[in-house]
Amino acid sequence: IFKMAASMRNAASRIFIRKSILRPNHRPFSSCRLLYDVRETQYSPRVVPVHSTQNGHLSWSQMRHFTQWRHLLAAESTTDGTTDTEAPPSEPEEYHSIITNTERAKGAAEKQEFQAETRKLLDIVAKSLYSEKEVFIRELISNCSDALEKLRYQAMTTPDVADKDVPLEIHIGVDDSKKTFTIQDTGIGMNKTEMLANLGIIAKSGSKEFLEELKDKPDVSSNLIGQFGVGFYSTFMVGEKVDVYSQSHDANEPAHKWTSDGTGTYEISEAEGVQRGTKIVVHLKGDSYDFAKEDVIKDIIKKYSNFVGVPIYVNGKKANVIQALWTLEPKDVTEDMHEEFFRFISNAYDKPRYTLHYKTDAPLNIRALFYVPQYKPTLFDMSQDRESGVTLYSRKVMIMNKSSRILPAWLRFVKGVVDSEDIPLNLSRELLQDSHLIRKLRNVLTSRLIRFFLEKSKKDPASYLEFYEDYGLYFREGIVSEPEQSAREEIAKLLRFESSKMPSNERTSFDDYIERMEAGGRNIFYLHAPSRALAEASPYMEALKKKDIEVLFCFEPYDEMVLMNLSQYAKKNIRSVENEVVAEAQEDAKVDESDEGSISQTDADSLGAWLKLTLGTRVNKVKVTNALTSTPCIVTVQELGMMRHFLRTQLHDKSDEEKYRVLNPTLEINPSHPIVVKLNSIRDSNPQLAKLVAEQIYDNAMISAGLIMDPRTIVGRLNDLLSKALEKH
Repeated sequence: IFKMAASMRNAASRIFIRKSILRPNHRPFSSCRLLYDVRETQYSPRVVPVHSTQNGHLSWSQMRHFTQWRHLLAAESTTDGTTDTEAPPSEPEEYHSIITNTERAKGAAEKQEFQAETRKLLDIVAKSLYSEKEVFIRELISNCSDALEKLRYQAMTTPDVADKDVPLEIHIGVDDSKKTFTIQDTGIGMNKTEMLANLGIIAKSGSKEFLEELKDKPDVSSNLIGQFGVGFYSTFMVGEKVDVYSQSHDANEPAHKWTSDGTGTYEISEAEGVQRGTKIVVHLKGDSYDFAKEDVIKDIIKKYSNFVGVPIYVNGKKANVIQALWTLEPKDVTEDMHEEFFRFISNAYDKPRYTLHYKTDAPLNIRALFYVPQYKPTLFDMSQDRESGVTLYSRKVMIMNKSSRILPAWLRFVKGVVDSEDIPLNLSRELLQDSHLIRKLRNVLTSRLIRFFLEKSKKDPASYLEFYEDYGLYFREGIVSEPEQSAREEIAKLLRFESSKMPSNERTSFDDYIERMEAGGRNIFYLHAPSRALAEASPYMEALKKKDIEVLFCFEPYDEMVLMNLSQYAKKNIRSVENEVVAEAQEDAKVDESDEGSISQTDADSLGAWLKLTLGTRVNKVKVTNALTSTPCIVTVQELGMMRHFLRTQLHDKSDEEKYRVLNPTLEINPSHPIVVKLNSIRDSNPQLAKLVAEQIYDNAMISAGLIMDPRTIVGRLNDLLSKALEKH
């Protein structure tokens, strides 16, 4: 098949073959398989989908198809042997590795035993301390990073450092055939005494001791990661034997080899052929052979250690290519850098809508970078089961992916990273200790994000309203889910509503509403309705229109529950217009006898009694109201908004009689409305029509109050009314 591909007069096939020749250990079959995939699935070399094969080879069916496409490939070639899809050959990836096999033990080895308690601790570290085996790579890289930082400091303070020109790097080599994992740094290295102290005693951290010596030099100590002295022993989770070669930065010190199988003893001897720094060779156990695969190691580095401040090479190729932008000054980070970083951490392909680069040292040391995606969230994104989008780092090493404790759940749409040296970790550096520092970190970041969104709303209101349309649901969720009133009011600053005092489609905030409020005003009024037109036509708006009071309109079905949960803002009561009407109707109103178009008080009392008898258990009380002008009647219920919610969630399967008993509604009639006046006149002369009209205006009032979930129940009566209306025509 390889000869077949090589004979084709097609530029695309030659490019694929050329790639296979340039790449070390790249099998020719891979070229043929790639070429087959292109032709078999898309008939075009522009798209290269990935398909699985058996053991990396083509099946007989694939070989047959490959032969069929050979003639088509040749036919598509131009006279000069090229095609319209030809692309320049890619450059080979730069290869750089310091890992060699020159290290050898020299002389007799000393065999020593771990102390009894150390053996027990070693067993705990190797078997149960860490939740995932892969974290041993994070731990070893962190140790290497610390060794490099120590050398960096020594080079500034001590003139005689061996091999000063050797760059500070971390190299990892994996050998799938030998089932080994090797990691090597060019750091400070260890002499025999240091190897015995740091490798022979668990929970003794060389980095921690170094930090104690550098208490007054935060610029150096802040780059060190190690704290507990147990990270190295995580290698015994995956290794049946571990070899350590180390050459101290002091050229006068000989190199040494330390080896152990983790069962309680270790050997140490002099060594030769060792470069400055430390090299660790892990001979993998049978259940850990995956850690001898290059792709697996690269994925783990990307997950945990991508932002370590030194280059990391895997089998000679650089693995950490993305900068830790949160450690840079905000002014030094370009928009393109933010875009690339956002795509890296979020696995997205769009641009960030908003970017917040936040750095502070008080009350906590925090380096954070937050992004709001450009895309509109889907229902799946809005699910409360959706994990957080923020990853937690400590000194640029990933501690917790998608951490749910750094930001509240309602901010899960925010993507980004948080790095803090003050984060209290447990021994495995995987879980956060339950500490007031975590709560403080959470509060600081949440407050900063809220302030950031407020700043955006003032600088660019139009852009913020677009953002609010897409992400406002999360803010509403935050108000409902936060237990503390102060936190709810902070989130409420971000809410936006249409107002009766503003044109349609314009939004206002609570703060703006309060600024327009008359002196001494104590209430913020709102009205829930499906649309602005229905809100403005609502009978409950009539009373407040007379008083010229501003009302906020809530169009989303969950807005009402949000405002009921909020209840107060800036010491102002948040009240529904419907509840205000109920409060004003506590005292029975009297008919205005000076109104010639109104029925008398006597007729009103008589009509009220008749309506109560006609409607039966559907109404608790009938009374007169003077708050209405263009509406014949309204229904008032204590805490109407809450009752609507209760009706939808708890009473939806109950009978009408049970619903009315819970609602306990009051019917308030407008004595001057033409329908009420006419109804009073026909209730004796045409009782059948009067009954239909009475029931209809009552149901109309219930619909206006949002208390009838299915209006189809009134269709039959409407048809009867229409028939009565057309009898004389």
